[in-house]
Amino acid sequence: MTWTSEEVLSADVLAAVMQAMDRTPKMHEGNMSHDVLGGAYEYLLKRFSDGSGTRAGQFFTPREVVELIVEVLDPKGFESVYDPTCGSGGMLIASANLLKAHGGRGYTLKLYGQEAVPDTAGVARMNLFMHNLTQFQVEVGDTLKDPRFKKPDGSVSQFDVIVANPPFSLKWKPWTNDPRALGGVAPQSSADWAFVQHMIASMGPKKGRAGVVLPHGVLFRSGQEAAIRQRVLDDDLLEAVIGLPVNLFYSTTIPTCILVFRAPGTKTEERQDGVLFIDASKRFTKAKNRNVLTEADIADVVIAYHSNFDSDGNPVDPDGDGGLAARFVPAAEIAANGYDLSFERYIKQSAVEREDLGTLIKAYNLTRAERQKTEARMLAVLADAGIEGFDE
Repeated sequence: MTWTSEEVLSADVLAAVMQAMDRTPKMHEGNMSHDVLGGAYEYLLKRFSDGSGTRAGQFFTPREVVELIVEVLDPKGFESVYDPTCGSGGMLIASANLLKAHGGRGYTLKLYGQEAVPDTAGVARMNLFMHNLTQFQVEVGDTLKDPRFKKPDGSVSQFDVIVANPPFSLKWKPWTNDPRALGGVAPQSSADWAFVQHMIASMGPKKGRAGVVLPHGVLFRSGQEAAIRQRVLDDDLLEAVIGLPVNLFYSTTIPTCILVFRAPGTKTEERQDGVLFIDASKRFTKAKNRNVLTEADIADVVIAYHSNFDSDGNPVDPDGDGGLAARFVPAAEIAANGYDLSFERYIKQSAVEREDLGTLIKAYNLTRAERQKTEARMLAVLADAGIEGFDE
């Protein structure tokens, strides 16, 4: 709303709005809790997201996806939580809310966020403030190009819990010499693995863990991404891959997944040298504009994440008919599959759509360019032989 534009909002209407606000009782701690204020702010953000579609994707992650990531990472009192692409701060707030719901004190968390868009960073600060969270720091800047949280020696700061929903398959300027580039540098066409590398570098050495939501392409794309994926798996940093339903997000309908990482050497003994796969792609409820995960869906995924598995990698207490399949896959089996993490390789009943639109378009363009080059050579040879008319 352009408040100063009389074409948009006439003086009479603006005066009426101000008079109505004057009649509203003053809001203060005596008659208005921070839970109500924060909840109202979140409600307005969601209404904006539902109504504006793709515009909202830049700063609002669906609340149930946030809740699932935070439930899996389980922040504890006095820990640090960091979101390198924090948007409106929803994941940081959810961390505090979950701790409070589990009987802890959410305000003891030290919250850190970085956001590339200044206006969105302002929304995040306001959102945190509205939720009565004061131990936070939100910085503005490109996390890949200019990480704002650093140690005195220039390396990136490290945190206990890292959460993120980075922009999917973002085109970026690859690093030339950066210590975060574990296993190589992500291609210019997609920064997905660069965000993962930044998060891995940001995990604290004792209990650091990270959860990030990304498109399925990160599981199987070849080239530079495959080299990074192999290094991450060889170092036993990836703990779990959780497949999500299609059409969960405001900005895209493609299937997505949550990757869960643990700092080197901090996996529990039973989770070492392998990756847990959980397929929740069929667990959703259709809403007006998109699919949603219910509280029951989230609870079942969290139960599967914490399950015990037999020698074949199958859960001791399987979910059964709920459309949720899980399996712990040994690292040797993943290596034998060329470090491809596609669900259908490891969970038979998985029916996740493997196609990644960006990859398909890229492959089509390369093939088309090769065909055009070949046709040009053929026409040149025919022209030299005095045969013409093929290109008409």
